[in-house]
Amino acid sequence: MTPAHSFSEPTNTEAIRVIGRFEAGRGIPDAMRSDVRMLGALLGQVLREAGGDGLFEDVERLRLATIQAYEDESSDAFERAAAIAESFTIARADEVARAFTCYFHLVNLAEEHQRVRVLRERAGQSPSTSSGTQNQAGSPSTRSRTQAQAADTVAGAYAQLRTEVGDAEARRRLEGLRFHPVFTAHPTEARRRAVSSSIRRLSELLTQHDAASAGGAEEHRARRRMLEEIDTLWRTAPLRAQKPSPTDEVRTVMGVFDETLFTTVPHVYRRIDDALRGEESGASAPVVPAFVRIGSWVGGDRDGNPFVTASVTREASQIAADHVLRGLERALERIGRTLTLAADDTPPSAEVTALWDRFAAAEPELAAELATRSPDEPHRRVLLTLARRVAATRHGDGAQGYARPEELLADLRAVQASLAAAGAKRHAFGGVQHLIWQVETYGFHLTELEVRQHSQVHAKALAELDAGEAISAQTEEVLEVFRAIADIQRDRGLRAAGRYVVSFTQAASDLANVHRLARYALGDDAPVLDVVPLFETFADLQAAPGILAEVVTFPQFRERMAATGNRLEVMLGYSDSSKDVGPVAANLALYEAQEKIARWAQQSGIELTLFHGRGGALGRGGGPANSAILAQPPHSVDGRFKLTEQGEVIFARYGEPAIAMRHIDQVAAATLLASSPSVEERTSRAAERYAEVAATMDAASRERFFSLVKAEGFASWFATVTPMEEIGLLALGSRPARRGLSVESLEDLRAIPWVFAWTQARINLAGWFGLGSALDAVGDADMLSEAYREWPLLRTMIDNVAMSLAKTDERIARQYLALGDRDDLAQLVLDELAITRRWVIRLTGGKGLLENKPILQRAVQLRSPYVDALSLLQLRALRALRSAPEGPTGSGADAEQQRLLLLSVSGVAAGLQNTG
Repeated sequence: MTPAHSFSEPTNTEAIRVIGRFEAGRGIPDAMRSDVRMLGALLGQVLREAGGDGLFEDVERLRLATIQAYEDESSDAFERAAAIAESFTIARADEVARAFTCYFHLVNLAEEHQRVRVLRERAGQSPSTSSGTQNQAGSPSTRSRTQAQAADTVAGAYAQLRTEVGDAEARRRLEGLRFHPVFTAHPTEARRRAVSSSIRRLSELLTQHDAASAGGAEEHRARRRMLEEIDTLWRTAPLRAQKPSPTDEVRTVMGVFDETLFTTVPHVYRRIDDALRGEESGASAPVVPAFVRIGSWVGGDRDGNPFVTASVTREASQIAADHVLRGLERALERIGRTLTLAADDTPPSAEVTALWDRFAAAEPELAAELATRSPDEPHRRVLLTLARRVAATRHGDGAQGYARPEELLADLRAVQASLAAAGAKRHAFGGVQHLIWQVETYGFHLTELEVRQHSQVHAKALAELDAGEAISAQTEEVLEVFRAIADIQRDRGLRAAGRYVVSFTQAASDLANVHRLARYALGDDAPVLDVVPLFETFADLQAAPGILAEVVTFPQFRERMAATGNRLEVMLGYSDSSKDVGPVAANLALYEAQEKIARWAQQSGIELTLFHGRGGALGRGGGPANSAILAQPPHSVDGRFKLTEQGEVIFARYGEPAIAMRHIDQVAAATLLASSPSVEERTSRAAERYAEVAATMDAASRERFFSLVKAEGFASWFATVTPMEEIGLLALGSRPARRGLSVESLEDLRAIPWVFAWTQARINLAGWFGLGSALDAVGDADMLSEAYREWPLLRTMIDNVAMSLAKTDERIARQYLALGDRDDLAQLVLDELAITRRWVIRLTGGKGLLENKPILQRAVQLRSPYVDALSLLQLRALRALRSAPEGPTGSGADAEQQRLLLLSVSGVAAGLQNTG
């Protein structure tokens, strides 16, 4: 969330007074205030140049009115703002919606820039910059330094862990640390890639502006170029003309690797090693393992998406491999060119000499060229030859390239050992170590591509195959997927592909079916598969432990687990379970399922990895990941955390290097700390103490949730009071919004539009509905306050709901609810909203929401009036569409109102910074 500010310096005295009062005392950092003011002024200039003074003044009128309405809770102030939104021509409303959307993109950028600024300031004050440390991890000076680290860093978590379990056990746990985000193509990124690219260019210009001398030529140049870029942002069509293909989605995600992750992740490892070991870091082998693995469903997730085919999966893997091999080639060349170490001072080992001799024999002309460029610089020559071999691998030259990333790792370790033996330890454990970390993290595949398919698709395919009759095109496609996995494994190794996620796993046979299909496809040449059950609904979560106990008795599972050290992965779905029984019961059911699965795995000697299918929005299991990790049941983490990341969350968390580094450090710290005796004891004790409270909340919340969603006519009412149907028209992603059923049934509605629609209506119901009734059923305020302090699960749940409620607006929500002509359902929603808000404020303290999180509270409050402006424009369009006579759509007034609605949807998503 980001503080809002003026589009430009207001000229109206009343506007100056109202805006000044609104912003006063909010504690906006001066540097950020300056950025937002400058960006807003540049946008104001663009609006004047593009649309004249009239457009600028209309934007300002609505902005001022929504601020006044936000501060004045009277109906008159709100009606004045609504009247202004209604007064615009449809063309003007379109322009105003675009202006507010551009504004949110700019203030989001300013917020990100401020976060980076703060992170860099903190890094500059890090205790790891101190000198005089001893050279052993765990030495007294290191211990005092790491204890000074923040608890939400890996260094701080390691220090705490060492005090609880001792040096040897802490080191063992650090070596086993694993953070595994999985990028998905779920359609939740509302802005176009062209818009994201423009914002990234603006970010670079803002950095240049910071570095320029005040009033100098460089500052003027940066402002001029920002003005040009903001004009581009304004003139770029904000809505995609057509849905992206799965391959488009693959290439979009690749941008995050190219621009951020490929180079950033090794810096995360280095920063942690620096913090743990001080000056010794980089002069000997690191204590930090390559603990990040990146997964991807983009191009592999075919559940409900007919556009993801076996050929798409092959292409997705090829695109990722091409990106990582290009990255490794460049990195090898860059580091290689710096190793101008003469043989006299840094003699090569026999192994490095042999590497050169083999290359010279195979590629005499290239070897002669390199020898001429690098005379008497053996380590430089060898690293450059490794770059050539990676290039050959990328081009598919089997004779000169590498067959496996392990071969490149062996060569890099030979160079590292040679440099260390020759005394060049800073080079061995500096740049060469970064290369090793990159290969360990990304291999030759970049992302570990995962396939996902619905269990019913498998059952249908097997029914055809077992019947021995001609098979359908769908079944042939199912079989072709296994052939694609086998091809990918052959070309890029087992890590490149092999996890096969089964959606809606409801029986052990659903998992065995995957192996049967693989044998149908390839017989004894079937690929190596790690079949991952996905438990999504409330009933499936309850059945999970029994299903797992049965499946590990199957021969294929026993064989695979024996080969992997008795490892098993289980995925839990947050979004469908929440849509199934409501957010409160879903959270409690997920905790109970994890607790039972973890206990069973521990008793069975199984190394369990729980894969959390979280979305970005709170209704889909979103929220701060580190606090969620620390609230997990004992032994359910054990140093391994895997989750889905999607849509706007990918770019928010991983799109900027400094932010990506901080996020990875925080999540890894929580992952390391979650299994500490103190955290597990606290979590276990609280769960036992408040078991009856949990049971009461579960029953009451489900009853309340069902009273709404199982009411007669609810599905059609939901489609009327939210822009759910219209959201399906947004070209967000290749995946359909529904699995095939009509709006008359919610059973097959995907969780993303379910959450997205409630968010757009400013109700956010998917994130909180039922909590108030649950807490009311418990009733004991003193005990609940104590539970909020002591019970991590409840605290995380209530803190997340507080944020969700803070983004609601009851006055605007009432306008949406009124569209449905069902006073009973509307009142049920509003009553639950009031009860939930009252309880959350009581438990978190203060007189309003988020008073225990003042920075977040300020950000939400300052942003809300600007989101309100877009909501009023959306309501206007939605009313027009709902009242239009039935007939053909897509032309005339309907098309104009539809466009306005979709523009406002994109703008509200940018303002709230979450969609699905």
